[in-house]
Amino acid sequence: MSLEIIRDPEILQHRTLELKRTGKTIAVVPTMGALHTGHRTLIAEGRRRADILIVSIFVNPTQFAPNEDLDKYPRTFDADAEMCRAEGVDFIFFPTNDAMYPTGYATYVEVENLGATLCGLTRPTHFRGVTTVCTKLFLITQADFAIFGWKDAQQQIIIRRMVNDLNIPVEIIGVETVREPDGLALSSRNKYLTPEDRIDAVVLSRALSAARALVLQQAETCAKRIREEIITRIEQQSHGVVDYVCVVAQNTLQPLDVIEPGNTLIALAVWWGATRLIDNIRL
Repeated sequence: MSLEIIRDPEILQHRTLELKRTGKTIAVVPTMGALHTGHRTLIAEGRRRADILIVSIFVNPTQFAPNEDLDKYPRTFDADAEMCRAEGVDFIFFPTNDAMYPTGYATYVEVENLGATLCGLTRPTHFRGVTTVCTKLFLITQADFAIFGWKDAQQQIIIRRMVNDLNIPVEIIGVETVREPDGLALSSRNKYLTPEDRIDAVVLSRALSAARALVLQQAETCAKRIREEIITRIEQQSHGVVDYVCVVAQNTLQPLDVIEPGNTLIALAVWWGATRLIDNIRL
């Protein structure tokens, strides 16, 4: 198949239902565009998993608060489409806001508790927007597989819970964070950084690597000690302003006092000016 761009949710759903009736499997890679090498890795995983590959490109307004960067979020559709074409994507779903949220729209999906911590502390409406749009995407695309990166660990954990709780027949596939050679996690927001801030921001991966070494090489189990080590490194080695650094149980996202092997997520968010970057490691 050659790449096809579809903007109407009903048209895409009609196509995917027909494809499912012929026995085809479908993978979807939900994105907000501004695609980079990290997205390319997700797309490649989707291509490997399914007969039909769909990439959605939609800057979802319901996951942005009024004071956030919805209007300036990078929109690079032509370049995104070229990447999708090169990677063998079958469909790009590129809807308008009105197509996804028509006049009178009144239905939202919310996972309780998991969205109230970490990024949810300062973005209280964010994950309701994420789970709502992902539910719509799963229904529109009829996906068997949905591909997400672990850089947004909280998002992925919440979506996994939603899919399980609502018996949505889609398998969530997690792909490890793709990083620059110096360790900075790839993100569409990295382009907002000044050259000086870009150099500064490598402190995130270095602080997380130091935390990993504390646990795995020095047998540190105190979550408070690990958190303090990360914050100290960020504050002493950069101009970043810490939003949060949390050591939580991966299954509940609740704070830990003691490291739980196989169930620990160390997550952080740090500001450089108006740009907020996130990163994490799982232990």
